[in-house]
Amino acid sequence: MTVAIRNVETLALHGGSFRADPTNGATQVPIYQSTSFDLRSTERADRLVNFEEIGFIYSRVGNPTQHVLEERLAAIEGGAAALALASGQAAAALSVLTLVQAGDNIVTSTDLYGGTWNFFANRLKQFGIEARFVDPADPENFRRATDDKTRLYFGETLPNPKLNVFPIREVADIGRSLGVPLIIDNTSAPLLARPIDHGAAIVVHSATKYIGGHGTTIGGAIIDSGQFPWEQFADRHRLITDPDPSYHGRIWTDIARPYGPIAYIFAVRAGLLRDLGPAIAPQNAFQLIQGLETLPLRIRQHSENAVAVAKFLSGHPKVTAVIFPGVQNGEARRRADAYLKGGFGGLVGFELKGGTDAGRRFIDALKLFFHVANIGDTHSLAIHPASTTHAQLSPEEQLASGVTPGYVRLSVGIENIEDIITDISQALEHA
Repeated sequence: MTVAIRNVETLALHGGSFRADPTNGATQVPIYQSTSFDLRSTERADRLVNFEEIGFIYSRVGNPTQHVLEERLAAIEGGAAALALASGQAAAALSVLTLVQAGDNIVTSTDLYGGTWNFFANRLKQFGIEARFVDPADPENFRRATDDKTRLYFGETLPNPKLNVFPIREVADIGRSLGVPLIIDNTSAPLLARPIDHGAAIVVHSATKYIGGHGTTIGGAIIDSGQFPWEQFADRHRLITDPDPSYHGRIWTDIARPYGPIAYIFAVRAGLLRDLGPAIAPQNAFQLIQGLETLPLRIRQHSENAVAVAKFLSGHPKVTAVIFPGVQNGEARRRADAYLKGGFGGLVGFELKGGTDAGRRFIDALKLFFHVANIGDTHSLAIHPASTTHAQLSPEEQLASGVTPGYVRLSVGIENIEDIITDISQALEHA
């Protein structure tokens, strides 16, 4: 492209270097359904494996279809480089594991998706890594939980299910002063928020949700801002700045230097992705590119419909509380206005008077909404987290993450708003 593109709506369609297929001029991204790529010569093979040239070798580590998706995701998030993976859970896991080893700790928000909470609280223990959970309502909690073994902070822009916007700038500034990068999961607010603009070092997505948008494709992504000064805090980040024995003692910051400030994403791709293998399939990468192209239109409609649903629920006698950035007040609303631009997202939570039984009755009475554990679909979706997505957590952990017995989460779709509210209204009669 010869025209400088600055707006995310256009970047979702044109971001990155792909304009048309150089072989035949196809304007849609080809699906490179190939496990391997011709190295052409032993000389070129040497250059590729030694990072003296960047190219494709094996689809477990990189694929041309995947590469287009990665460039566009980096463009819309304002990052330096990205890595697409097999799922959002893989993205969250590798984003963290790249920076930690046995004896280290992370400091994470309590306001998390249930799968991430469980990974941090239980699975990391298998690796000898401690997760310290803090309430993000006071950003200074992150500083207080930090010590010499802290390697990263973690939060969600629009936490699912709590829906209190994370104080990105405040926590990022604390972390930067201590040499601790902030990783932000932006799954629930793509295009609405750009965490890197507010100081986040790394962004992750479950692309399964709004980016794919149609409930067809599992995928995830990590975006490297290229802005965190790893070498300035080398003692804290030896996995990035010390020799890596799996690459003959080479150092990631040195390897990446000819290609830009992308040592971290180099380490994820050539390290854990190579060794653990959660690679995205070329077909899935293609599907997510298709979803990304219409994301600006869909996220706008999701947000508009969600506002109407929140207003309807706020006036219903069976609803004791509505959890939605657009109806919050005080500090919660200030953060929503500071970090969310152009809408408050498509997620709406609410509390029913009758607790667990009322929540289950409401779910069972829905006709239009699907009862699924997904969000971000074009269809409207509903879940009772206490008995499904957060059932593996203890009652104390559920409350800390924002899940109470009567809490119901809606992922408001793009159907006509009258039909959406009609279905909610009739289901509430049974709650």
